[in-house]
Amino acid sequence: MNNETFAELFQDKTASRTTLQPGDRVDATVVGISGDTIFLDAGGKSEGILNSAELRNQAGEMSVAPGDRIQVFFLSSRGGEMLFTIRLGHQTSSSELEEAFSSGIPVEGKVTGEVKGGFSVTVAGHRGFCPYSQMDIRRIECTEDYLDKSFAFKVIEYGDQGRNIILSARAVLEEQRQQEREQLKKQLHEGMQVKGTVSSIREFGAFVDIGGVDGLIPIAELAWGQTDRVEDVLSRDQQVEVIIKRLDWDNERISLSLRETLENPWDTVTQRYPAGSVHQGKVSRLTAFGAFVTLMPGVDGLLHISKLGAGRRIHHPREALSIGQELTVKIESVDISQKRLALIPEDYSAKEPAVDEAPPPIHRESPSMGTLGDLLQMQMKKKKK
Repeated sequence: MNNETFAELFQDKTASRTTLQPGDRVDATVVGISGDTIFLDAGGKSEGILNSAELRNQAGEMSVAPGDRIQVFFLSSRGGEMLFTIRLGHQTSSSELEEAFSSGIPVEGKVTGEVKGGFSVTVAGHRGFCPYSQMDIRRIECTEDYLDKSFAFKVIEYGDQGRNIILSARAVLEEQRQQEREQLKKQLHEGMQVKGTVSSIREFGAFVDIGGVDGLIPIAELAWGQTDRVEDVLSRDQQVEVIIKRLDWDNERISLSLRETLENPWDTVTQRYPAGSVHQGKVSRLTAFGAFVTLMPGVDGLLHISKLGAGRRIHHPREALSIGQELTVKIESVDISQKRLALIPEDYSAKEPAVDEAPPPIHRESPSMGTLGDLLQMQMKKKKK
């Protein structure tokens, strides 16, 4: 890009410029790229330049194009040019590092090792320290994930002419996520299906990054069937699609559901399990009133205690069944509205009530034999003799 072309880009701009202080964050538009220089329109009658190396990937490819919006930090004015940066790099001088501390400009650092309480970080030729609590916005589960990698840090303490440097990657991430959060507040709504990445696994559910904020999938919302362990369904860094169940921006709580993106098995229960059909199942739970049998993930039926025992009375289903046991059952009835299946053993047959037998004939004694009382008295006298 020649000087004339560059001048044409700003021909409508006036000579007045908004006063910027070192460290000020600016939303800028890329208006041109020439060699090692990226030309920026920083708004407010301010234009500037940025070293293109800051926006090239490891393969040397440019990650932005004219028209893209980026966030930059103002460094200084030099020779009539306003200099901006994404973050200070490895060639930063001690004075610039101290300036980054006072103005809040991020610096690039490489994690070189793990030390007591945190990580050792090399930044601009200096050795700094980043506590565990300042390395990420999430709980650190594996420290090796951070070793030998470069991150953006804020210098939160600078002393002894660079011999005492405390760094925070969390501060940078929190600023980024706050900006993303403001954008998401305008975009997200309850009932919306979004993509995300599993960021951490807990006993009670899984946290998912949905583009700048974390939402929670409770364990009950992982699948239609009973889930005992989150790890059986999801793993860290897994890509998922979820439904937003609830948005509570004030308390920073977002509830998500994975199971609602899956086919509801109860939608086809009447076709799969009509009354009278026979199926294989597995005992999943025992209660005082019966045994729950899983026919397929998300579909359990109840085998009532009165139908167990093969004719003998039992006091608890454990006397006849055990959890995990496979058995063949028959569908006794289906209640879709209540999502209930009543089951009976395959060989179950209701016991028919006994037919009342005719009472034995009553032999009335003849008068010559006397009454029943007379007979009893005669028997007693015989025993005495």
